[in-house]
Amino acid sequence: MTDRLMLLDSASLYFRAFYGVPDTVRAPDGTPVNAVRGFLDIITRLVTTYRPTHLVACWDDDWRPQWRVDLIPTYKTHRVAEVVAGGPDVEEVPDPLEVQVPVIRTVLGALGIRIVGAAQHEADDVIGTLATTATMPVDIVTGDRDLFQLVDDSRDVRVVYTARGMSNLEVLTDAAVVGKYGVLPSQYADFATLRGDSSDGLPGVAGIGEKTAAGLLAAHGDLAGIIAAAEAGEGMSAGVRSKVLAGLPYLAVAPTVVEVVRDLPLEVPDHRLRPLDESAKSHVRALGDEWALGTAITRIVDALDAVDAI
Repeated sequence: MTDRLMLLDSASLYFRAFYGVPDTVRAPDGTPVNAVRGFLDIITRLVTTYRPTHLVACWDDDWRPQWRVDLIPTYKTHRVAEVVAGGPDVEEVPDPLEVQVPVIRTVLGALGIRIVGAAQHEADDVIGTLATTATMPVDIVTGDRDLFQLVDDSRDVRVVYTARGMSNLEVLTDAAVVGKYGVLPSQYADFATLRGDSSDGLPGVAGIGEKTAAGLLAAHGDLAGIIAAAEAGEGMSAGVRSKVLAGLPYLAVAPTVVEVVRDLPLEVPDHRLRPLDESAKSHVRALGDEWALGTAITRIVDALDAVDAI
């Protein structure tokens, strides 16, 4: 049996579950549980398909860290529901989903699935740290392109990309990232910095899209090389050069925002997947009854029972 670590971009997945399962699915007290059911079914599918031996649900302890906002004030601005002085801003989350997040955490805990977050950091940073420090192959499950920067064939780090739905999962390796964007995973953060990302409030360099960004990186290797060439007036058209030079103030700060942190001092409890003992199964079934989780509980318990057979 070969050990393999799976890292879940939890918010990405429970948002997908929320919108993928009808919100008419409710507990006896009327609380919607569509995201809970859907998230459990997603984990069941992933464990059954990719056979991880270890699993961590990575969490946004701060979905919009102030240190990133200080560098680029527009960072995720459009998703802020309430600004909180001295603490994480409140993200715009549909009320029927927000009430389910504590239930998700409770059920994951009962299943023995570890939740790991870090103060003043996003789940991406937790994923970046755990993927970088892992001593086994890693599958990162996300719908977020930013995590393509972590793909690394030499260390067997892949991204299981969910953007096209759970029935059309895409496993990204070095070659797949190059095929999609014309850049290596190690260049992806610089590529994303140049291109920008409206979904994260990152403006990018005005006038530089994906094709131009990929061409610049192919010619100059990285952002530092591109800036050096622009300042020297070499290796690019006058128009592109002027755009890069005009974007220098942005380029001075954006890489720190775009690059995931890889060196957080994380304490991760034992995260090996194991079948539940009878006491744990009884507790999980009781939670399933309390929240009307139905066969989603049965399926994930069965998937954990099969872990020893991997």
